[in-house]
Amino acid sequence: MPAAPKVFGIILAGGEGKRLMPLTADRAKPAVPFGGQYRLIDFAISNLINSGLRQVVVLTQYKSHSLDRHISQTWRMSALLDSYVASVPAQQRLGKRWFSGSADAILQSLNLITDEKPDIVVVIGADHVYRMDFRQMLAAHIDSGARATVAGIRQPISLANQFGVIDVDPADPGRIREFLEKPQSPVGLADAPDQVLASMGNYIFDTDALIEAVESDGEVPTSNHDMGGDIVPYFVSRGEAGVYDMNRNDVPGSTDRDRYYWRDVGTIDSFFDAHRDLISTLPVFNLYNTDWPIHSQAVNSPPAKFVRDSVGRIGNAIDSIVSLGSVLSGTHLERSVVGPWTLAGGGSTITDSVLFDYVHVGAGARVHRAILDKNVVLDDGATVGVDREKDLARGFTVTDTGITVVGKGVRVER
Repeated sequence: MPAAPKVFGIILAGGEGKRLMPLTADRAKPAVPFGGQYRLIDFAISNLINSGLRQVVVLTQYKSHSLDRHISQTWRMSALLDSYVASVPAQQRLGKRWFSGSADAILQSLNLITDEKPDIVVVIGADHVYRMDFRQMLAAHIDSGARATVAGIRQPISLANQFGVIDVDPADPGRIREFLEKPQSPVGLADAPDQVLASMGNYIFDTDALIEAVESDGEVPTSNHDMGGDIVPYFVSRGEAGVYDMNRNDVPGSTDRDRYYWRDVGTIDSFFDAHRDLISTLPVFNLYNTDWPIHSQAVNSPPAKFVRDSVGRIGNAIDSIVSLGSVLSGTHLERSVVGPWTLAGGGSTITDSVLFDYVHVGAGARVHRAILDKNVVLDDGATVGVDREKDLARGFTVTDTGITVVGKGVRVER
């Protein structure tokens, strides 16, 4: 029986995440908190670890301190079995320059691959919310004989101009005929004319082919050195690019409602909407799937508590997620996600909102359709998300859809 191929995991986590400002003003995008107790990076790492990968590196660059700390404190693997999740910063191995793109990040980190000598390399992004069993994609990659395989997720054709779109060969649906970057007039799938296959930013490569591709790309001065925009077309032009339809992926414990969930949380609106997907009775994305858990740092905290305030008002939570260590005293919480160690005072109201760690909502304060970053403090009676013009005048970010974002450590006065 032939030995199983050695597989190495690379997570690209150097993204600046400008469209998520101010949440990324002080941290890399993959380090942004999500769903109460998680960070975005936890979804990528959990998927790889649950898929049996035991040697994983995370390539970082932009404001990476909190990301590096989270990985080192959370993702401790057994050295006895040569298992690890390691954060690797930009090393300037090819000169005094930072990464100029995702392909360049791999080019400048080829020492990691040559040290491990894997047969196959899995390369994924760090800031999408989804579940995926990469063992199934790996098997498809090997069976296909392709040198590179791109994971595709079905999306409405109306959204095609937001993604890299995979045009499959009608004669061989497992092969990529063309890779289209944000096409304006795409053609739908043969079995679903109203849908396209959008790239998930997840790839599997034969190791020698990946090395050859990024080295060749590094010699092209006009290249953007991007995995989707440059490396995938390189393989397509050689007839060596395969596609893996996410519809083939059956994650243990998934349901018909959340089996093919994938969310790019690159904007404030999509980040907010992804949290809405967590809190319904039958959630669009189920955090409670114990067969395929999303791991994160264990929070050493007491349970969340809901109590009456000093005048007897009852604290309650409706259609919400509340993290450990939080105390809601006479607070009405509805359709919201609350991070660890949040304190909310008597008579306060929090609706349709996302709160990060250590937020303090004063007595009688009101929060509506807002995202409050870590250590935000609302004085008694203060409001966020109630008066758009007032929020803008105070320098808060307000999206066109009316979501107000308050940056880390801001004090909101009445």
